[in-house]
Amino acid sequence: MKNLARLSLVAVLAAPAAWALTIAANGPSGAHYANGSSEPVCTIDSSQDVSCTGTTIGGVGNTNATAILSATYSGTVQCRNHGGQIVDVKTQTTEATSSGTLRPSRNGQLVVPPLSTTAPTAQELVASAVCPNGNWTKVLLGGPTLTSFVYTVTFAGFTQPYISIVSP
Repeated sequence: MKNLARLSLVAVLAAPAAWALTIAANGPSGAHYANGSSEPVCTIDSSQDVSCTGTTIGGVGNTNATAILSATYSGTVQCRNHGGQIVDVKTQTTEATSSGTLRPSRNGQLVVPPLSTTAPTAQELVASAVCPNGNWTKVLLGGPTLTSFVYTVTFAGFTQPYISIVSP
């Protein structure tokens, strides 16, 4: 695992930010990508949905792990009362997908499945906004916009992830 220093992230955005892939020693001592497998790759599509490929990690013995992909989306909602008074409200919605506990096969390999999140709809973003009271009208000015995502694979018994991909 220590010899895997390359970063291979792909994004379908015009100007993707620099994402950081970290592969740490936070796992069983013999852990490595299995033959034919490589580090996960995360992509963002035109709808701002985030998808990360799966991988297979060998040499884990009987150690379980958890894989989590969490994405944060934001948008600006404006609240208007009947008198025309306007209040801007910044709202965020977090969508997370977790595969739960991953268990290695008999040969000490752990299969990490692909994970993805779906951007909230404009209606979901408006519904999550809070106006001063129910008589105000909510209007979405912008969003939803993907603000960040985090993908981690953490082995049981370890406090830090073995694999971590973080957007700025």
